[in-house]
Amino acid sequence: MKRDSSIRPTASALLSRLVDGEALVLLPAVSVAAFWLGGEVALLTLAIAAPVAFALIGWGKRVRRASIPSAGLTGFATETQLVENLDTVLNDVAVHGGTTACFVVVFDDLEMLADRHGRLALDRVLMRTGERLGVSLRAGDVVARLPSHGFAISFAPIRRFDLENAVQMAARLQSSVSAPLPVDDMTVHPSVSVGFCLADRAPALLGASLLDAARCAADEALRNGPCAIRAYQPEMSRRRADRAELRAGLEAALDCGQIRPWFQPQLSTDTGEVSGFEALARWHHPERGIIAPSEFLPLVEDTGLSERLGEVILYGALSALTRWDNAGHRIARVSVNFSASELRNPHLPYKLKWELDRFSLTPDRLTIEVLETVVARSDDDVIVTNLAQLAKLGCGIDLDDFGTGQASIVNIRRFAVRRIKVDRCFVMRCDTDPDQKRMVAAILSLCEQLGLSTVAEGIETPGEHATVAQLGCDHVQGFGIARPMAVEETFGWIARHEAGRQGAIRFGQLR
Repeated sequence: MKRDSSIRPTASALLSRLVDGEALVLLPAVSVAAFWLGGEVALLTLAIAAPVAFALIGWGKRVRRASIPSAGLTGFATETQLVENLDTVLNDVAVHGGTTACFVVVFDDLEMLADRHGRLALDRVLMRTGERLGVSLRAGDVVARLPSHGFAISFAPIRRFDLENAVQMAARLQSSVSAPLPVDDMTVHPSVSVGFCLADRAPALLGASLLDAARCAADEALRNGPCAIRAYQPEMSRRRADRAELRAGLEAALDCGQIRPWFQPQLSTDTGEVSGFEALARWHHPERGIIAPSEFLPLVEDTGLSERLGEVILYGALSALTRWDNAGHRIARVSVNFSASELRNPHLPYKLKWELDRFSLTPDRLTIEVLETVVARSDDDVIVTNLAQLAKLGCGIDLDDFGTGQASIVNIRRFAVRRIKVDRCFVMRCDTDPDQKRMVAAILSLCEQLGLSTVAEGIETPGEHATVAQLGCDHVQGFGIARPMAVEETFGWIARHEAGRQGAIRFGQLR
């Protein structure tokens, strides 16, 4: 049995090489041998039989491969076909040497493409992207469209393909996809991240295992994007398993109070008083301790729990306001972040009005924070209407991370923004870097002309605090003032801050 199994791939390989033309160089020698041994009859038989044999073998080979479209064709393989092809290639390289790899290409922001251009345009972008990938590959490579709107690529056997070659190939794939893409009467600028796994680094020499490893690397690239490239490493599988465990426990964590708001203070640069707190979600895991927001907030979005999280944070924020009031602390407002999916809820204004009435709080005590990327990308009339109604109700509207997106002045007015939060990337080192200082001054001047209040985020040093105050910023927030803290800790912090500021020189007085 061992002998039969070892012969079978060799015979198959010989037939394959005959069809591919590698053994045709032997045909003259075979013809001479046939004439020498059998004369004209043997030579005539060979002349008739050889073309028939080649045709039959080639036809059989084409039938076997017909179900897997190769690169360069308009059709794409399915995920099942790709895995079968990877299994075949892995068996081939195990017998004859060489190597292979699997690549997964994913869009950096698929939802943004859909929101901005529509689902029909997105389908056309996916089709054109797959075609571009196919053109940049060899005829023996296979491109499959994945259910997650990404693409996977199986490479035919390669004589030599190391990590450096793979990174170069990933960059080449990115380059082929990222060129401006005309779709109907618009131009789309796709952006993709790429993950890959070399055959010798896969957890197992199986097609499914190689594809899963490439997917794992693509997930890691997507988390570090845009336009990131990642090679599979074993620890990536462990991190993905951890995220899957967190994802599974998210809903229970929200229900049992493990996820709750922490509060970071905002100070007035004129008076030094606490002008408000920002509510920030924190997960108190019973085994892992405090889990960073960067680890679980993307999972909240993936699992469709954004609105549930928003309800938890809003309730905690309004409860904190009530507790501060009862303790005699004058806290003007609390800020709560709202995701795009929450802002798309047509019932949001009524929901917030009900919550404010429930706690007997006036609407001006609540500020809605909206990311600049949401304002820049969204043409959703529901979001525009909701924010306009909330502003009319009396809630504050803050534009968060200002300067990192593409929000126009028209959108600032359209979304009824009342306060701009200057992003940390501009604030950092503004006391020592003249270019940074000029940038902050320009933003603050623009806001002053538009009649908008301002908050400088990410203040970490007294120098940064003093500089933004002198430039005219109204409020400051950051680790240099206080880190986010549980509501129970805020009472002691407020008391210490009030005691410390009595008689102190205000930064605002230095303007």
